[in-house]
Amino acid sequence: MSTDVTGPDFDVAAFDAWLAEYTGQPGDLLISPMKGGGSCELFKMTRHGRSWVIRRAPVDAVSETAHDVVREYKIYKALQHSDVPVPELLAVSDDPTLVGGPFFIMEFIDGTTIRNALPDSYLHAPQQQHRIGDQLIDALAALHDFEWKDSALLELANPHRFLDRQVDRWLRQLATYRCRDLTGVDDVADWLQRNMPRSHDLTLMHGDYKLDNVVFSNDVPPTILSVLDFEMTTIGDPLIDLAWAMIFWPEEGNTLAFVPPGQPGGMDHNYCQTPLQLVSRYADRTSRDLSNLDWYNAFSAWKLAIVLEASYAKHLSGRSKNPLHEHFGTVVDQLLIRARRYAS
Repeated sequence: MSTDVTGPDFDVAAFDAWLAEYTGQPGDLLISPMKGGGSCELFKMTRHGRSWVIRRAPVDAVSETAHDVVREYKIYKALQHSDVPVPELLAVSDDPTLVGGPFFIMEFIDGTTIRNALPDSYLHAPQQQHRIGDQLIDALAALHDFEWKDSALLELANPHRFLDRQVDRWLRQLATYRCRDLTGVDDVADWLQRNMPRSHDLTLMHGDYKLDNVVFSNDVPPTILSVLDFEMTTIGDPLIDLAWAMIFWPEEGNTLAFVPPGQPGGMDHNYCQTPLQLVSRYADRTSRDLSNLDWYNAFSAWKLAIVLEASYAKHLSGRSKNPLHEHFGTVVDQLLIRARRYAS
């Protein structure tokens, strides 16, 4: 991620004093805003020769429960020293007066996120690109293998009829902003209800697992240095994560994919696994029954369509000037086509 030239929008001296007391170690700070971060705001901080990231809830968060960075901090903390690679943590606070909102501080990971193009080092070594998929699946398997019942994350669990609640929950969400005809959204919902798996596992579930929510090494061999963005994490059905990741996997012909084969900067088709190969790797790593995976493929695409439709509805009503939100209308339509394909 790159930094902006403008300075932070909070009192750095006062924050420095707080951090010195929190850590018991004073130190001169250098802080600058960072681009990226999705729904939260990021600042890069250098202190005692080390680089850190301040992850702050948006100043204009719509509610006290939105962008719960303190909750996210607890997830990172629970995963410290586990088989899931996550950044080291430095501090956390729910005091909005310090930097303009609740925040936590984590280690800055010097790596690359895969979204629009592979790094040059990966492009120059196409025979190494298969490790991208291998690493993505292995890190997901490690996350789903985490012993959450023996951790502080037990408080996230609401296991009673987890899967049964999902379709109605997202239909209610859609009803709050539905403003256009969404071909198939109700038909898919009906299919999901009628074909819901009778049983499922409960694991730590990322909630938004995909290529650009992990940090890879800058150089080959491609290695995941950290899993990021646990905002949507809960205790839930792990196969939702697997299906969600496949929505964005670089598959030729997938209009939603990151770095698809044939695109400038994209994967080499000779070394890019198919979704079926990655699913098989996940099955080997977890011994999990994937016989109902089509249900999860349909549900994940359907759910993401509903999530993104909220932003497109804001665009249509003039409440959003974000140019990405205008594009989301087409993305929603493509996601519903994908959902209908699996729900046939």
